[in-house]
Amino acid sequence: MRVLVATDAWRPQVNGVVRSLEQMIAAAPGLGITAHALTPEGFHQVGLPSYPDIRLALATRRTLAARIADFAPDHIHIATEGPIGWLTRAVCLAQKRPFTTSYHTRFPQYIAARWPIPESWSYRLLRRFHGPAAAVMVSTGTVEEELRQQGFEKLVRWGRGVDLSLFHPRPQSLLDLPRPIFLYVGRVAVEKNVEAFLSLKLPGSKVVVGDGPARADLERAFPEARFLGLKEGEELAGIYASSDVFVFPSLTDTFGIVLLEAAASGLPVAAFPVQGPRDVFAGSGAAVLDEDLRSAAMRALRVPREACLEFAARHSWAASAAQFYGHIRRVAREAGYFPREPETPAATTLTAFASGRGVEGRVLPRRLPA
Repeated sequence: MRVLVATDAWRPQVNGVVRSLEQMIAAAPGLGITAHALTPEGFHQVGLPSYPDIRLALATRRTLAARIADFAPDHIHIATEGPIGWLTRAVCLAQKRPFTTSYHTRFPQYIAARWPIPESWSYRLLRRFHGPAAAVMVSTGTVEEELRQQGFEKLVRWGRGVDLSLFHPRPQSLLDLPRPIFLYVGRVAVEKNVEAFLSLKLPGSKVVVGDGPARADLERAFPEARFLGLKEGEELAGIYASSDVFVFPSLTDTFGIVLLEAAASGLPVAAFPVQGPRDVFAGSGAAVLDEDLRSAAMRALRVPREACLEFAARHSWAASAAQFYGHIRRVAREAGYFPREPETPAATTLTAFASGRGVEGRVLPRRLPA
């Protein structure tokens, strides 16, 4: 089966959306799937207002349709609501082919935090975007319920994972700073509420990893904090493992892959009791959620690292990919594809993750029904 993932979020951006999609692309061959990302790469681009590092493609429906035809996908998944997403949606509707979408970002809240635009306007636009999709993938039950109350339909669950081979405890510390070390990793922007973390009166050191439009102002306002900039791979994993508490001040994230990365590194989490942290850590013992973020951070120092590691071990990218492609297989089958080859263990796993039961699965052909 050939799956095209259309996304406006891609390298050089570093965020949870990009990480999730990269993991889905990487996991595809092991599930008998050929996956390809359709991204702004190769198109003329402009910077997003107030986010110049986020590049938006200046494409046309015709050029996008040509790229889709070149790949000849069996199914198209639209991951983001930017220019690539809207144009791909238009192509799918024009060709009367089914597609799935995913909801990663609470744009109504993000936009309202920056401009005087009512959330209801943003939700109306998002309903229009996701409405024709055969399935809309969401990360948690809270997000699902929130969108259902906003009139969204055909919602299905797609969880996230963590790379346990990269994020794990390490014997040596990369950070030679006074302890305890309180860490934030993520975009440095107003909607991430990083100032709430930096304003806390905490002992030891505060470390910020990441970049974004609010970084310069926050560095000036909080000179005692250490801003390390963008980090990835082994260096990022080493910073997690060198810290004592991960502080997650966001009030708007739908999930937060950094939460899993922290836990996999043996790092307890302190956060507000809002969706995202509440959904991710329910009953795990790996985090302290409190309206008083300072209290949460101090209490998190007493959380056993073993609880964090046990929690993280239950979240693999393999399970996430099986769920993701399971939904895609179900949608493609219901659209009228014909079985091409016998059932395989991978196909059975995909269908089971998508439906929650052991429905018989088949590999699909490379053409849409007439």
